[in-house]
Amino acid sequence: MKFGVVVFPGSNCDHDAQFSVTANLGEQAELLWHRDAAIPNDIDAVILPGGFSYGDYLRCGAIAKFSPIIGAVKEFAARGGLVIGICNGFQILTECHLLPGALVRNSDLKYICRPVDLRVETVNTPFTNQAQKGQIVTFPIAHGEGRYTADEATLDEMEAEDRIVFRYVNNPNGSLRDIAGICNKERNVLGMMPHPERATDPLMGSTDGLTVFRSMVSAFAAK
Repeated sequence: MKFGVVVFPGSNCDHDAQFSVTANLGEQAELLWHRDAAIPNDIDAVILPGGFSYGDYLRCGAIAKFSPIIGAVKEFAARGGLVIGICNGFQILTECHLLPGALVRNSDLKYICRPVDLRVETVNTPFTNQAQKGQIVTFPIAHGEGRYTADEATLDEMEAEDRIVFRYVNNPNGSLRDIAGICNKERNVLGMMPHPERATDPLMGSTDGLTVFRSMVSAFAAK
């Protein structure tokens, strides 16, 4: 399986993601530049990594959504391709409306950088099929604008459709309904604020993040 990792000006987790899926997962990965207007045909999944795309000017992800590659990512997702947005990548996915809601300032207005426990809410996604429902996993977070918000109707709809993928065990940022990660209606696009790519090696303190990427490999192999 080959992953494409999108690089924006200000990305700082692109090489982390590339390293995780190559060195720690044993798959292939290629960096994709934000000005590219197409995704290569040999890419099987796209990662929008964390960082501070375009310096987070205006709003996190607000400028990145105009990058040429975002149009290609939308087309890739529409064809059923797997897309995962991590941290800033999640913010970009909401800004370009591949996922609903928004990520706003943490409730305490502070930047938070530490490991957190998450609960796997559904295994009915290509990103969690190797996990157990209710499983507790530990991933780092590193964000100042990670508080998930959406209107009540959207939240209720996601609950009813089993689209809340991860919840915080102890909510660190005030996210509504403890939401840490969600997927789209088609279940092939995942956005999450915690960093699974920073939990893929014992030296990182956790290998729980491999579950997300192994699930993607399993889902791709099953096609």
